[in-house]
Amino acid sequence: MESQIENAISIAWQPQADPTLKQQAFQFLVNLKSDPQGWQACVAIFIRDPPATEVARVVCLEVINNAVMMENDPNHLMALKDTFFDYVRRSYANNPEQVDSSTIQNKLTQTLTFLFVRLYKQGWESFLDDFMSITSLSGSDARDNQVGCVLYLRILLSVHDEIADQMLSRNSDEATRNVDLKDLVRERDMQKVVRSWQELLAAYTDRDDRIVEMTLKVLGKWVQWIDIGLVIQPDLINLLLPLIGRTDKGDTDKVRDAAVEAYTEITGKKMKPGDKMELIAFLGLKQIVSELVNSPPLNQYRGTAKYDTDLAEAVAKLVNVVMTDVVKVLEQFNQDSASTAEQHLQDFIPLLLRFFSDEFDEVCSSVIPSLTDVLTLFRKVTPLPPRYREMLPSILNAIISKMRYDETASWGNEDEQTDEAEFQELRKRLQNLQKSVAAVDQTLYLETLSNLVANTFQTLDQQGSQMDWRDLDLALYEMYLFGELALPNSGLAGKTQPSAAAAERLALIMSKMVDSDISNFPHPAILLQYMEICVRYAAFFESRQEYIPRVLENFVRLVHHDHMRVRVRSWYLFYRLVKQLRAQVREMTETVIQSVADLLTIKAEVSSDEADDDMSSDQSDNSADAVFTNQCYLFEAIGCISSTGGTPVDKQVMYARTVMEPLFTDMQNTLQRAKAGDVQAILQAHHIITALGYFAHGFSDAQTGSNLAKQGPPAKEISEVFSQVAEAVLVALKELNSNSEIRTACRSAFSRLLSVLGATVLPQLPQWIEGLLSQSSSNDEMAMFLRLLEQVVFGFKTEIYDILNVLLTPLLQRIFEGLSQPATGTDDDIQLGELRREYIHFIQIILANDLGGVLVSETNQSYFETLISSIITLARTISHGNMSTSRSAFGLLSRMTAVWGGPDVATISNNPTPPSGSPAPLIPGFDQFVLSRFHPLCWEVLRDAQFNPSDAQTRQVMNEIVQLEQTIYQKTGEVFIQDLRASLFPSLGIDGTEFLQYLATDRKAFLNYLTRLSGGK
Repeated sequence: MESQIENAISIAWQPQADPTLKQQAFQFLVNLKSDPQGWQACVAIFIRDPPATEVARVVCLEVINNAVMMENDPNHLMALKDTFFDYVRRSYANNPEQVDSSTIQNKLTQTLTFLFVRLYKQGWESFLDDFMSITSLSGSDARDNQVGCVLYLRILLSVHDEIADQMLSRNSDEATRNVDLKDLVRERDMQKVVRSWQELLAAYTDRDDRIVEMTLKVLGKWVQWIDIGLVIQPDLINLLLPLIGRTDKGDTDKVRDAAVEAYTEITGKKMKPGDKMELIAFLGLKQIVSELVNSPPLNQYRGTAKYDTDLAEAVAKLVNVVMTDVVKVLEQFNQDSASTAEQHLQDFIPLLLRFFSDEFDEVCSSVIPSLTDVLTLFRKVTPLPPRYREMLPSILNAIISKMRYDETASWGNEDEQTDEAEFQELRKRLQNLQKSVAAVDQTLYLETLSNLVANTFQTLDQQGSQMDWRDLDLALYEMYLFGELALPNSGLAGKTQPSAAAAERLALIMSKMVDSDISNFPHPAILLQYMEICVRYAAFFESRQEYIPRVLENFVRLVHHDHMRVRVRSWYLFYRLVKQLRAQVREMTETVIQSVADLLTIKAEVSSDEADDDMSSDQSDNSADAVFTNQCYLFEAIGCISSTGGTPVDKQVMYARTVMEPLFTDMQNTLQRAKAGDVQAILQAHHIITALGYFAHGFSDAQTGSNLAKQGPPAKEISEVFSQVAEAVLVALKELNSNSEIRTACRSAFSRLLSVLGATVLPQLPQWIEGLLSQSSSNDEMAMFLRLLEQVVFGFKTEIYDILNVLLTPLLQRIFEGLSQPATGTDDDIQLGELRREYIHFIQIILANDLGGVLVSETNQSYFETLISSIITLARTISHGNMSTSRSAFGLLSRMTAVWGGPDVATISNNPTPPSGSPAPLIPGFDQFVLSRFHPLCWEVLRDAQFNPSDAQTRQVMNEIVQLEQTIYQKTGEVFIQDLRASLFPSLGIDGTEFLQYLATDRKAFLNYLTRLSGGK
């Protein structure tokens, strides 16, 4: 069997092997794990001398590991224990020159750890003693077997990871097992294990850094779950201190870093607050950290390539742990420990800020949690004591300084995008700290930031373009954040009460910014920040309108900027600015349009596949698609300022034609090439249609949707000029209908045109339907277009009846074609479900707006049966994913019954009276229709095997069924009762008395009754 195993391993790991053979080999090895004889053969292969190949030994250990954890025969486990420890003694006990590779040692350690888990409680109680014994050479009491020491330490690390690692999730059985094992270790061996660490450190300090480093790592891990008193003994601490402070091992020292990490774990040990404060003092952590801060790797080499970032990060984490515990004590207001904690706070704040201010962000990030804790403490203590208030300026200044780009940063470099993203993420964390300072001392915050900004602009006036862009960027970034206090509904300002002092300061620094020459600064980052700030604080210009011409002139210049990122981003920001200031820029509209006219020329660029793959998702995306998307905002911006209140209609029309006519001409020149399949021409047509839609959208403040009904109709001249846009789009839609992207652009343009077309859109609806619900349209497209039609119906309900009456049947025919198409995948299923929901909702909108007459008019009457059948089909379809549609369909049937069923002849009340009178439906025969079609449907669904009343979604469907049944009763009364007695009650085997009682009295009670009744289906 051994040769079979080795042969299978050889084939499985041979790159050139036949794939079929490889698959068979892998399957053989998988089956080997469940073969009772398999692990025994693997043991023989592993311990064989001369050894098998490394890959064979690793695979065999994997099989053995599985056997150890699954084996239930104690004799087999003991045999494995004896075999492996005998192998360890032979291979590691006498400091041999040749030992197993690191890969084998790692896997062997795992095997031994699994044996520990299975046998330490009973069977191998001497496990730790046995492996401790191989740290000494034969006949020696010293820890002088280096190979054995390394294996012993590997095992200690592995045992911790297996039974005490808090980062790994465990099931309850494993958790209980691990607790028991840790208790046993503490009881049996802990003192000996700690003593072994001390002996190893004493023996190998300055002799073997690898063993010292491993010992420190073991100590750092095990201290989390052992008695801290065993570790903080003077003899052991005296061995640790020199390791932390040693400086003779070069610029970087893994042992020193590991010693710091061990101190961090010791300090982080959970204990009573008072004990923790004493521990910090006992360990002399303030002196240790101070000496490390002043050591050459962290002081003399700071700012050079020799700076030891690993050490800095390790010490920062130690400081973070100390400060976190100090704050916990102070938050508890523990009198016994408070004075000590106060002293620690005073001692460690400067050290915390030293690492917080470190030029390396990973070092800074290590202490952000504890600095957050400190500021949270300050927010809780009211009034804030002077000793705490005195700390705030240095904290705030450190936060602000850390927000600055460092000297090595280069903005906009594609090769450094990851660094840029990480810095922006750090800025967000720093911003939260800054907010905390503002919450503690708003006056300090306002003074510091406004002085920073004012001084920066003063420097800009003096140095001009020679000023360091990083300083200017920092000031602008802080200006942007200033709005958290100065603007209503922003961050710290609260929902309605911005700080008056902040608003006043903001107005002053905004004036300084606009008065400066910052818009001509040569660095693109500054120009982008400038525009972002102008947009964020656009309300400032409403009160200081004298600045608007200058700012607008700057924006017009920047939208033409040479730097691509500045130019493209400025198009969007220009739109945002003029949208907010449209009333104030009315007199400059013509000038602005002329100034940006050259940017309104559309030149579609077909992206290559490689460009698509490289496309970025951030604001610096300069792909052709991203550039055009931002160009669309220019069209919307021009639409905004062309239609400002007070602008004469004839001028609005003139502005509109100025923008539209070049696009119309371009469309005419493009269509023939597009029809011939020219890819660039098709994309050009797509872009023209999209741009016209954006322009129309900007032309009106009102949005599409329900606001169509609330706004006044657009001026006739405006509607007429935009009707030309609609006609141009419809021509393109007709000519290029087979292209889905063209249809998408046309649908988008249609939605944006609704606001400015007014009722003139109605005569065009048949063309829109023909184009957007063509044979080429997907179900998803039809669903989206139905949403738009719902808006039109709602917005023009008093004018749409005639046109809706004409277009309804062809519209329904196209929808039914889509509904009848079988779904061939998940995406199709989703699209079909969406079309079903929108179809039901569209009919509901028609009924809700008193337009139900079109459904039964002479024009559409022949299609009524098909309509009803489709709704019934959707109601009865309750398979997975269709419950929502079924519920809506039943709701629609209830609505139809209520609308066309005539006056009520029965009542639903707590004290119902017998039905009176005969049904008088608005549609002759409709009463019999609901009894023969709607009512049986309810019980067909209730009796369906898939219908589970205990399911939440099913319960919603059932609620609509109850509503339908009660509505039928209200409209048909005694006729319904007779029908129930003749058919339903006999089939259910009930006399119906209780059924009728619930039917007539209470909807919720009837729901519960039907739930019980249908439960016995």
